[in-house]
Amino acid sequence: MGAAAEFAREIAAGGALADPAWRRAFEEVPRELFVPYYYAVEPDSGAQERRWRDDPDPEGRERWLRGVYADVPLATRIRDGELISSSSQPSLMARMLAALEVRDGMRVLEIGTGPGFNAALLCHRLGDRNVTTVDLDRGITDAARNHLAAAGYRPAVVTGDGARGCPAHAPYDRIIATCALPAVPLPWLAQCAPGALVLAPLATGLIALRVLDAEHASGRFLDTPAYFVPLRGAGPAYGPADCTAGLPAEAERSDSFRFLLALTRGRVPARAAYEIWTGEGRPERERYGLTVRGGEQWAWLDTPYESYAWPLGT
Repeated sequence: MGAAAEFAREIAAGGALADPAWRRAFEEVPRELFVPYYYAVEPDSGAQERRWRDDPDPEGRERWLRGVYADVPLATRIRDGELISSSSQPSLMARMLAALEVRDGMRVLEIGTGPGFNAALLCHRLGDRNVTTVDLDRGITDAARNHLAAAGYRPAVVTGDGARGCPAHAPYDRIIATCALPAVPLPWLAQCAPGALVLAPLATGLIALRVLDAEHASGRFLDTPAYFVPLRGAGPAYGPADCTAGLPAEAERSDSFRFLLALTRGRVPARAAYEIWTGEGRPERERYGLTVRGGEQWAWLDTPYESYAWPLGT
């Protein structure tokens, strides 16, 4: 069994890749072509180690390959100490692709090209002509285009502001973002076919929005935690999730409470957020949702028009 096939088997054993079509994509698209180098943190020193395919040391090349086929995100570009691009955790990618609910012939826009591995998986499933991927950084898109070509795929790779989408290839049946958002960019909805699905990381969760038209969409968060590099130029993706001083210890430990803090982005004081969270039975991510109506969008608990709602801006 090849490295990619064994990799897919391990991801499937963890509960992802139930769809045979996506499993075949993970088996047949070699991740190693998309991460010729990445940065790993040494467990002992905490220092960053650059691992690369062409390391003259055979042990170094072996460490690189083991990391490629580990179920972890890989930092692929760091600029001035800031992470600007990565290859996402494969099991999370698998869950997101399954949640996208694609069918043959659908057109997909990916926001956040990264090294191109996710775009390759989409191409394997849907065909090159149905996939468009956008990233702001020309260095990223040029590298991704080369990686994709080496793997035999040629989707539309566009250098541009992901918040503006890519109207040249619209309309889209699905939009998937692999970067964290502070709010849903309205141009995306205008580029969607009616009934399209938008899947994007927001507030350490994944929102699945069903699009009605260019100004209306609504949906719920999935139960999956998700931490991504922010969409550059769109503002901070997460709220002040660390302001738990003075609260009971469960607030600091609870992922679901910290999700609420990130979702409200500091508009609700931590003490008030804690009272909401405990009073509503410590809700998990899937009880929250998001609605877009014209120039407004807001997150909510349980229902869009009752109970608790928090504006996200535009």
